[in-house]
Amino acid sequence: MSDLNAQFEAAVANSKKLSEKPDNATLLKIYSLYKQGSIGDNAEKKPGFADMVGRAKWDAWAKLKGTSSDDAKQQYIDLIESLS
Repeated sequence: MSDLNAQFEAAVANSKKLSEKPDNATLLKIYSLYKQGSIGDNAEKKPGFADMVGRAKWDAWAKLKGTSSDDAKQQYIDLIESLS
């Protein structure tokens, strides 16, 4: 496992131990960077209008289209470190 992947996994574990819950915009950023880093570009079907939370998550992830997995992982690591 590469050093970046190890740091990413550590950041994922640390994200569950944050001293206080981040605001919704930050939570969406954490979610979207995690998905982009672990899966890649969003190929999921867009949720309907009734699913506002799912739609917000989908939109946040879709904005990262084209971002490399490594870039997303590094941004995720940096964001979690800034919140810790």
